[in-house]
Amino acid sequence: MGIQIHHVTKQFGAQKALNDLSLEVPDGQVLGLLGPNGAGKSTLMRLITGYLPPTKGTVRVAGFDVQDVPEETRRRVGYLPEHNPLHTEMYVTEYLRFVAGIHHIERADERVEQVIAEVGLTPERHKEIGQLSKGYRQRVGLAQALIHEPEVLILDEPTSGLDPNQLVEVRALIRRVGAQRTVILSTHVMQEVEAMCDRVVLIKQGQIVGDGPTSEFASQPGGLELAFKTLTGA
Repeated sequence: MGIQIHHVTKQFGAQKALNDLSLEVPDGQVLGLLGPNGAGKSTLMRLITGYLPPTKGTVRVAGFDVQDVPEETRRRVGYLPEHNPLHTEMYVTEYLRFVAGIHHIERADERVEQVIAEVGLTPERHKEIGQLSKGYRQRVGLAQALIHEPEVLILDEPTSGLDPNQLVEVRALIRRVGAQRTVILSTHVMQEVEAMCDRVVLIKQGQIVGDGPTSEFASQPGGLELAFKTLTGA
């Protein structure tokens, strides 16, 4: 059933971070949220994950209202925040076992081994997280988001700060793990959307100003970059 967002407003004091925004994302789609800094992308993601409540409107994940039954939606959502909050003093396997315990996963050791293989962490599995490169730390972040096998994956700036080789590898990884899930990822980089997303939603000042298949934007004169500049004023 994917994600349904209906007439959502999020206010911080007098400032509206989101303004009467509606959006539906079907099962199995990889959607890119594209917009300048401060457009409301991260706020929208935090509403979907239940970290923030909406001021007005409703957010549903897999048919469940995020505010009414948070325990149901959290079981179905994996989340990688922009600033990947890892316990850097822990070892990779130790940390993932800890996260598995939080989710009350049965046969946790087996699931940890599966997710380590899934995200390509096997060569680094016995290292402390603090010893890993930025690219491998992002893989650990993805592993913790995936460990409970969520239906929905929320990724906030998942490739920020990666070098070119890490960028290619993490993009391919996100495409692979997203093949069986609904994925929303935020970015302000056009190439990220073109490389990973089926659909792009352009956000400006808390409102949607453009929405369509990535290929449709890319085929227009000037491509996605011109659409982004025209619709967001960036």
